Amino acid sequence: MRSPSSLETVDPLSVPDSTTPAAPPVSDGLPVPQRYWAMLTMAVALTMAVLDGVIANIALPTIEKDLGITASGAIWVVNAYQLAVTVSLFPLSSLGDIVGYRRVYWAGLAVFTAASAACALSDSLLTLTLARVLQGFGAAGIMSVNIALVRYIYPQSQLGRGVGYNALIVAVSSAAGPTIAAAMLSLGSWQWLFAVNVPLGLLALVIAARSLPHSPRSGQRFDWVSALLNAATFGLLITGFKGLDHSQPTWLVAAELAGALVFGVALVRRQRSQTAPLLPVDLLKLPIFAFSVVTSVCSFAAQMMAYVALPFFFEDVIGRSQVESGLLMTPWPLAVAVVAPIAGRLADRYEPGLLSAAGLAVLASGLAGLALLPAHPASWQVVLPMLVCGLGFGLFQTPNNKVLVSSAPRERSGGASGIQSTARLLGQTLGAAAVALIFGMLSKEQGTPVAVGIAAALSAVAGVASSRRRVRSAG
Repeated sequence: MRSPSSLETVDPLSVPDSTTPAAPPVSDGLPVPQRYWAMLTMAVALTMAVLDGVIANIALPTIEKDLGITASGAIWVVNAYQLAVTVSLFPLSSLGDIVGYRRVYWAGLAVFTAASAACALSDSLLTLTLARVLQGFGAAGIMSVNIALVRYIYPQSQLGRGVGYNALIVAVSSAAGPTIAAAMLSLGSWQWLFAVNVPLGLLALVIAARSLPHSPRSGQRFDWVSALLNAATFGLLITGFKGLDHSQPTWLVAAELAGALVFGVALVRRQRSQTAPLLPVDLLKLPIFAFSVVTSVCSFAAQMMAYVALPFFFEDVIGRSQVESGLLMTPWPLAVAVVAPIAGRLADRYEPGLLSAAGLAVLASGLAGLALLPAHPASWQVVLPMLVCGLGFGLFQTPNNKVLVSSAPRERSGGASGIQSTARLLGQTLGAAAVALIFGMLSKEQGTPVAVGIAAALSAVAGVASSRRRVRSAG
């Protein structure tokens, strides 16, 4: 295999002018050596972005003590990152359509790397929170065009395989995050959780500049008004949903959700008249695309409901330790990591809608098994349905993502990639908010089976949507 230095060197931030035409895009994927390097840099960048969304949760108690802040203040270290990612996904995916996906990806990776260094050097809640906001913007640059780039890295006949590798990276990073964070905290300070990103990010930047594919550039003007309306809509929506756990006054939650509705209506009205809108309402008019988004939101909401509710059940109801609880949760992401690449190859050969529907049926059965756990289950009684859930989720996720990105026009891949990431975040937020509401009304012992049962029902609804999507797309 050639070294990355042997590949053509292109300035990732070069801007074409009227006398310099844009570099031609690769028509059907990259040649094999360059494809490997491109996927390597994407794997490193995506792993860092996913890990930093996970490991900060583990470090919160340590950060709270070290900086001498309150628990509510420490939570902003996580919230600032999530909000920055959420409000900037659509604007950055739109920017990718305009200037090229590799430029947005490379710039996002550069910002993320610099912000990681700033996080490691922070000595107060204010500086750490600001650095986390910047880091969230960088992560959004990576996530917003991630799937769009896969479409140009792999040939169309192998797109499912590329999407499957993406799902594998996310699953392994999510599964390993808590363990990696705990190991690093046992050896050093919390600053090292962020500092380790710097050398990895610099290496990924060098490889990315030489290997990532070019894509067509629309050359349209960036819609700043829509970007601001988008930030207001999703920022208020996410904070409103988070406030449903009673961490905010009821009147404030109502005001936030009402504001999200007002700004959202204004945003949609503005987008309907545009040919390549920042919020991809044009893509949502495609039935197959819309059903793919619905299934994604439902499935990630179901997953998050189980992820949030079950640890409380394991630790507070049946008396398992934190370590035991973590081990009981691990079979799910590990099963996803095993199945996702296989599902990607299957999606290149068989009907993705059928594969997704089958995966959601398996996920629903696994969640139903968890909802019906006995009062004092043995470990195998938990591990088995968790494995079933992971197998189902892995079988669903890759074919669904392939349909989502491939059903959009090639020049709108950025919009499709942005909505894929937003659907995941929105589903996770809805799932967490739903568990907070249930636990506010019921005890953890009573609320856990209710929450997981609702998650099973959501998976079943998503399965119906997936099968309906196949009928629509076949017509």
